[in-house]
Amino acid sequence: MTPELMIKACTFYTGHLVKTHFCTWRDMVIPLINEDELLAEKMEKAMEYDNFRLQKYIFRLWQSYTEGQKKQLTDILLRMQKMCHRYKLIAILTKWRDKARQEYKKREDELMLKHELQLLKWRSKLKLKVVAKELFPEQSASGTSLAGEIPECDISLLPERVISQIFAYLTLRDIVICGQVCHSWVLMTQASSLWNSIDFSAVKNIITDKCIVSTLQRWRLNVLRLNFRGCVLRLKTLRSVSLCRNLQELNVSDCPTLTDESMRYISEGCPGVLYLNLSNTTITNRTMRILPRYFQNLQNLSLAYCRKFTDKGLQYLNLGNGCHKLIYLDLSGCTQISVQGFRNIANSCTGIMHLTINDMPTLTDNCVKALVEKCSRITSIVFIGAPHISDGGLKALSTCNLRKIRFEGNKRITDACFKFIDKNYPNINHIYMADCKRITDGSLKSLSSLKQLTVLNLANCIRIGDTGLRQFLDGPVSTRIRELNLSNCIHLSDISIVKLSERCPNLNYLSLRNCEYLTDLGIEYIVNIFSLLSVDLSGTHISNEGLMILSRHKKLKELSLSECYKITDVGVQAFCKGSLILEHLDVSYCPQLTDEIIKALAIYCIHLTSLSIAGCPKITDSAMEMLSAKCHYLHILDISGCILLTDQMLEDLQRGCRQLRILKMQYCRCISKEAAKRMSSIVQQQEYNPNDPPLWFGYDYEGKPLKRQHEITPLKGDEEVIVTESTHSREEEVV
Repeated sequence: MTPELMIKACTFYTGHLVKTHFCTWRDMVIPLINEDELLAEKMEKAMEYDNFRLQKYIFRLWQSYTEGQKKQLTDILLRMQKMCHRYKLIAILTKWRDKARQEYKKREDELMLKHELQLLKWRSKLKLKVVAKELFPEQSASGTSLAGEIPECDISLLPERVISQIFAYLTLRDIVICGQVCHSWVLMTQASSLWNSIDFSAVKNIITDKCIVSTLQRWRLNVLRLNFRGCVLRLKTLRSVSLCRNLQELNVSDCPTLTDESMRYISEGCPGVLYLNLSNTTITNRTMRILPRYFQNLQNLSLAYCRKFTDKGLQYLNLGNGCHKLIYLDLSGCTQISVQGFRNIANSCTGIMHLTINDMPTLTDNCVKALVEKCSRITSIVFIGAPHISDGGLKALSTCNLRKIRFEGNKRITDACFKFIDKNYPNINHIYMADCKRITDGSLKSLSSLKQLTVLNLANCIRIGDTGLRQFLDGPVSTRIRELNLSNCIHLSDISIVKLSERCPNLNYLSLRNCEYLTDLGIEYIVNIFSLLSVDLSGTHISNEGLMILSRHKKLKELSLSECYKITDVGVQAFCKGSLILEHLDVSYCPQLTDEIIKALAIYCIHLTSLSIAGCPKITDSAMEMLSAKCHYLHILDISGCILLTDQMLEDLQRGCRQLRILKMQYCRCISKEAAKRMSSIVQQQEYNPNDPPLWFGYDYEGKPLKRQHEITPLKGDEEVIVTESTHSREEEVV
């Protein structure tokens, strides 16, 4: 150290820090410098000088010292530097912690105040509406109100692109209603882009055949996509589809009146169809003969549960130009197809890439071998409900470059299958092997080298344990994995969670449902998976302490805690306080929870879109009022078994949760059938049952826990569940 650096260091640390900790500094200097006993006194006296004199004094001392004294003084200054730096860090951290606590308390107070004000505003509006209804019944009947009026806004003045985006979210029924408002709205609903896609299935219970025909005749040049799912139509109505010459996608699944004759008219008029869904219809070999003749560009075909065509009908697919451009094929439930039928498919559709064959108990390894003889481009297979497929069937697919495999409920697939996957499918990214009982830890070891794997589902594979998962995560696959489902893998414990937190930096979705050995210690390591968005801990032994730990994650959007009997209102409240972006919460069958959790959700989690409180008998109307007043984005709600809820709750939902689409309220004995019927016209899908809760809910019709189940019998004998589908519902096909 040079004299100049010595002066600079002493000036800085003396002027800024040493004065604060001089006593500690003096205690360090005096015992360390034995050669010059007056050094400590001189340095203490120098502290009284100004910086300039101190520099000169230190410079003279430095020149008079020997090399040993200089080294010793340098060491002292370095130790002083570290000590002062440590004190400075402690002061900064203490200040930051106090500030964070103040901001947290301030935010909580603001949220509470905002909640009280909004709830007060909600109730005052309700009172004004009641008073207005009593004083001015005529205005109430006509739909006008004195309270909460919305200022007028003429959306026809917006740009055409913006108007099209707004109306694109409406159903066909809503668009027709909007066209009856005024002349300017009629013009907006006649934009050609709004009629590119028409979903008649959403209004199948109210629309007439005459209306369908007139709509198709008017917009025949604009229609690109038609959805008739579940519609009961006459032959004349189906023939009108042939007017849409530019049609590209057609869904006539579940149409009981669809015949080979109507398909002939459609095929002659719409040769450009790319997507065709004929699932669960009565088509025969006559339709199979039509497909390759007219639909030469067909890429997506679904014949699921069509049982009236035979192997000969599949042979027709090779007629004319054939269906050689077919990419996706769904043959689920077509149990009449034999090995020869699959051989006919291979001869006709060599370009198939995505193959779905669910609910097919007759599907064997020979069927798969016959199919892949010429279909070597297959990249995705889905065999759910095909119990006779074994390792040999998967081995036959070795000529294909598989990227996605989905099996479920198969007892013939073993660890040898996964060894084969490791060697032959290095680019596979999706493996779904749920409920395959013969899979063990050895399978996970074989998958550890797959560098492209992002989705792994081994739910109900009960022979998997910590050893296999540890070997799986030790490989390169751990850095890419995004979704991991280990539900009902009952041998997993906290050891696996520790490994997950260390090796999975990109994990987004994690399911540990019914992993009984998972404790709060494992939850602490889940918090360290910063990329996690969704976690399922249902059926585990998580407690309030675990929820408080989980609240530190801050980024969770979905949490499932069904059947977690150790959690209480305190734990859920603590989690909600730290999870302001929560969108989905499932606390079903936790009978110990009360209205306090709903209040916490209404205060902190206002962006909630899905909530399940089924089997929570202590929830009341007052809590649901708070939820309706604050959570306006709620789409899915399950209140089955909430025996204290009444018709008032449904009225609150109608006013506050206007985006509600799915409502389940089974075993809600205090909700009348009349109120449920009115609600069914507002939501898309509704399940309602006015009976008492069944025994497996764990409590009786009064919410009291069952001590002996054989002593409690239902008061009502009718156990029918009323499932209603609104005319507003929108059925979406997922390919």
